[in-house]
Amino acid sequence: MAPQFNRRQVLKHAVTLSVLSALPLALQAEILSRPAPRSSFDEDSTAEEVTEGIDLSGKTIAITGANSGLGYETMRVLALRGAHVIGIARNQDKADKACASIDGETTAMFLDLAEWDSVVACAERIKALGQPLDGLITNAGIMSLPELQLVNGYERQFAINHLGHFILINQLRDAVLAAPEGRFTILSSLAHKQAENGIEFDNLDGSNHYDGWQAYGVSKLANALCARELAQQISDTHATANSLHPGVINTNLGRHMSPWKQTVANYLGWIFMKTIPEGAATTCYVATSPELRGVRGYYFADCNVGEGARYLTDDAMAKKLWRVSTEATGDYLPDGHPQPS
Repeated sequence: MAPQFNRRQVLKHAVTLSVLSALPLALQAEILSRPAPRSSFDEDSTAEEVTEGIDLSGKTIAITGANSGLGYETMRVLALRGAHVIGIARNQDKADKACASIDGETTAMFLDLAEWDSVVACAERIKALGQPLDGLITNAGIMSLPELQLVNGYERQFAINHLGHFILINQLRDAVLAAPEGRFTILSSLAHKQAENGIEFDNLDGSNHYDGWQAYGVSKLANALCARELAQQISDTHATANSLHPGVINTNLGRHMSPWKQTVANYLGWIFMKTIPEGAATTCYVATSPELRGVRGYYFADCNVGEGARYLTDDAMAKKLWRVSTEATGDYLPDGHPQPS
């Protein structure tokens, strides 16, 4: 077995340490009700470790992409801590099998983020349970499609990773706000830095130019900006919204990468990649930690405030994204859908 004690240390000290030491909380805007505390966890912490001692009994948390990888591990650990987890997959069979394979209380549901009617239908089934939603974790996604594909006229990664989840977030918004301390936990990625020009609103269909990695970066920046604007909108409630980078992990998210990259990940990934239990840690921390009560609008990585590109705190871009997303998905949003703050 490859040694684990110094895994990723070279990259950590050569690249990460310099930026972390210069990362003031002021990097995040003043929209927060209180600063995010520094946790004792880091890139080597696991989902079980960051939730140790936390009792989630009586709480209901929904998560997309629950049938494999990070989503499955997140569901397993949340259920282990006592939560009722609504495990959402792309079809009912996958959801049923995933939920049946773990201990704890789960409810299997499905949606296809590329089929927006199915997103609404899933939200309706969740609302029909008649109970507040203590957490919504938008975990599912696709990455680095080699060729341009469209969904409802939008580049597929943007449509699935952002717009599909945008619909779900707004359909379930009232259910999360009805909980005592509801949390929106939105998975972004360090790949948001690939969006070097921010959200290119004139190229959301990829017609001007298309690059798979850049398009993925745009979708991940959109996830983070969605969380940021949502945090603004719910700042007068007990609910929170935050985004996060789970880390670089070898999961089926990378199935569209070139064969040589997949080979490197499979055989050398232990050097610089997180394990799945480690990759699910930040999600579980943001979704459950009592230390984050009332903390909203942040981008997390390694269970602490993360370093992001300058567009990550661009509130004007976040508001415009919300308006554009509303226009793109209006037929699938609930009546009275909130506008940018």
